[in-house]
Amino acid sequence: MHDKIKAVFFDRDGTLIHEKPGVYLSDPAAVRLYAPVPSALKRLKEAGFHFFIVSNQSGIGRGYFTEKEVNAVHARLQEILKPAVMEEIVFCPHAPGQDCACRKPGTLLGERLIAKYHIDPAHSFMVGDKKADVLFGQKLGLRSVLVMTANGKNHLKKYADLRPDFVAQDMRAAASYILKEDGKHE
Repeated sequence: MHDKIKAVFFDRDGTLIHEKPGVYLSDPAAVRLYAPVPSALKRLKEAGFHFFIVSNQSGIGRGYFTEKEVNAVHARLQEILKPAVMEEIVFCPHAPGQDCACRKPGTLLGERLIAKYHIDPAHSFMVGDKKADVLFGQKLGLRSVLVMTANGKNHLKKYADLRPDFVAQDMRAAASYILKEDGKHE
């Protein structure tokens, strides 16, 4: 039996990288990290967390771009995140309404990662800027962090029933919360 690992699952757009509402990112040159991301990831990596991205990429299902273009964006993202590395980046290529199990808040992609990497949900977290991210984390037994970048503020106002475990101004605050919670398990 492998020891279980602790992980942080991240949403991509609006969480790690800048997102323009209504703009579907397909150009690797347009990938821009939020300023606190590198130092936040460094702190989490030093605490022994493994990193994964789970992203809804409905632009594929809508015909706006191809899976190859999404993979090019992910290659660029991995490059600018170094030395922090996402162990795996998974995404749902379907448009809303295509009735799949992989579009967040559906949990299929998370379930696969948890099984593949022997992740311990009780010691792991989901960070995102949308209601779907929070629900995805909660359904998998992860603690959920809603960041106030991109859609976070609007979703908190829009959905009265939205109850993330923590609301973070940015990735710096999200990392501090995760490290504090992780310290309780030492």
